[in-house]
Amino acid sequence: MAGIKSMVVMVVLVVLASFQLQSTVAQTRHVVGDSIGWTIPTNGAGAYTTWAASQTFRVGDTLFFNFTTGVHNVQEVSQSAYGPCTVANPISTETNGPATITLRTAGNHYYICAFGTHCQAGQKVTVNVVGGSTPTPPASTSPAPAGSPPSTPDATTSPSPSSPSSASTLTAVVPAAFLAAALALVY
Repeated sequence: MAGIKSMVVMVVLVVLASFQLQSTVAQTRHVVGDSIGWTIPTNGAGAYTTWAASQTFRVGDTLFFNFTTGVHNVQEVSQSAYGPCTVANPISTETNGPATITLRTAGNHYYICAFGTHCQAGQKVTVNVVGGSTPTPPASTSPAPAGSPPSTPDATTSPSPSSPSSASTLTAVVPAAFLAAALALVY
């Protein structure tokens, strides 16, 4: 019986370790435009360009477009359609707001609002997605100067909030349920 208990404990530990490893790579939820949301920018046509330049987008991250259904939409378009705000033949269209789009491939992705002249007024954004969702090490390995305040996370990006169907919830619930069931069998 002691051999079976040891084997069950070992299997439980391996399963828990694998779930922990999977949950350490967190995707980032980017709120497009931060507090202005997905709307015609009042602070200049380059507002979304400035916002995107301050972000690092990785495969697996999500873009959260906060807009009202029937007032705006989100179209992913080709590079050639982006500049002149051509709304015909989009790659994809999201009409229900707010909308969340998962970045599935590396490279540049182009998004516009196809309502009226919203795109021409600056409601468009280009995001440059880098491959993989693992964090990259800091560019500099030198320590911060003495007396420097510690860096704080950028408030404009945050890990995706958990929902009952999210992977982060499953990685927490499945190991606990597995552990309880395995231990109930042994004891």
